[in-house]
Amino acid sequence: MASFPPPLSPAPAPQPDSGRPAGGATVAAGRGVEWWSDGWRYFTASPVEWIVTMIVFAGISIGVSLIPVLGQFASMLLTPILIGGMMIGCRAQQRGGKLAIGDLFACFSNDRLTPLVIVGLVYLAGWFVIWVVTLALVVAVVGVGSIGALMSGEAMEAGLGALAAFSIGSIFVVLVALTLVSLLLMAFWYAPALVALRGDEPVAAMKTSFRACLANFTPLLLVYASLGVLFAIVATIPFGLGWFVLMPVSAASLYASYRDIFGD
Repeated sequence: MASFPPPLSPAPAPQPDSGRPAGGATVAAGRGVEWWSDGWRYFTASPVEWIVTMIVFAGISIGVSLIPVLGQFASMLLTPILIGGMMIGCRAQQRGGKLAIGDLFACFSNDRLTPLVIVGLVYLAGWFVIWVVTLALVVAVVGVGSIGALMSGEAMEAGLGALAAFSIGSIFVVLVALTLVSLLLMAFWYAPALVALRGDEPVAAMKTSFRACLANFTPLLLVYASLGVLFAIVATIPFGLGWFVLMPVSAASLYASYRDIFGD
């Protein structure tokens, strides 16, 4: 089991070798629980700063996404930059400092900005590929005949044919789409942290993130993600107010898992 020093205690000067493989270590399944616990400790050390930081993060993401036409694309490009800034704030907190709201924008003023934009571009391209593949599968399942009937004005015939075909193939389409989304998220998960904290090249960071997620399938996807779904349900019950806590704890737990797998 990988060791994890108590968060927020002063750390010694960083060493050139973290003691973990460059591609990340494989940790025990129980670490998926510990990452949430570590995230909670980071949050309770500076709750106000964490909540304000996440409100600003959400406000920027939502505000940008509302811009007509290009908003969604711009939001995806901004996301890895802002996540990278949060990871820098988490590292400062781990080393005995304090989280600052300004840490969210740290990567706008250093040499990590361009690589993080490239991560966002690759991430955006991945979503586009998933959209194209899913659309092609839907067309294949519904059938060209149904689409032709719809275009010719025979809406009833087209609707019945499409409904019959799609009811059979819909499960396959959903499974393929979910698989592709999962693979993309695995490639993106640690990429902003690897670029912001370790200086990895964008594509190399996404490859490393994917391999690390695959190697830690049990703690990350079966334990950590399952608990995340449970916490999301609980956070939503009191009028969604629990998200003011869950969002910062989630961000801090991401850093905790990164540090556990890749070192400092």
